[in-house]
Amino acid sequence: MLAPAITLLIVKIVSMQDRLTMPKALGFIISNPEMNGVLKPFFDKMFISTYIVIVLFVVLSILLYKTKYGLRLRACGEHPQAAASVGISVQKMRYSGVLISGLLGGLGGIVYITAGVSVWKFENGVAGFGFLAMAVMIFGAWHPLKIALASLLFGFCRALGNVYSGFDFMVALNIPSVVYNMLPYIISLVVLAFTSKKSRAPKAEGIPYDKGSR
Repeated sequence: MLAPAITLLIVKIVSMQDRLTMPKALGFIISNPEMNGVLKPFFDKMFISTYIVIVLFVVLSILLYKTKYGLRLRACGEHPQAAASVGISVQKMRYSGVLISGLLGGLGGIVYITAGVSVWKFENGVAGFGFLAMAVMIFGAWHPLKIALASLLFGFCRALGNVYSGFDFMVALNIPSVVYNMLPYIISLVVLAFTSKKSRAPKAEGIPYDKGSR
């Protein structure tokens, strides 16, 4: 909650303005004019952040399901009292989980800003992407692979609002551009209406840890 306000305060102190100008050095696009063949679409004019996310997905999936730390972290989300009974520090594990999620959220914010605009005003916000992220998490049932697939679905709908004019058959439909811009949010409402009941969150999510409870 403090992070956006502190960031804005630092920007105002350093640059004496309420906007953040992105240096060109932060451009995330890889462009290789000599790239040919089948791999060209994957390595020509792609954002570096795309590859960072793929690497993070693999690393974090292994961390959560193949390591002792991941097992302990998930245990503290499902039944913290049971985890504490075998000597696991629930507070440390939960703080580490919050710090990791904050780091990933910050990375998402950097990508959102640098990939879209050169000058950023903090009052603009992120166009409801935080709520979309929650919808993706619920739709993905808190599982990395399902969340990744859900992200691709919402990302596709989001991208459609920016590139639909390049497809003649979509232009011929004469659908207002605002409908395409609304598509990710409409899809999120429809998807959550049908899947939220079956999606199961960690049992102890949002519940303060109490050593005395069982």
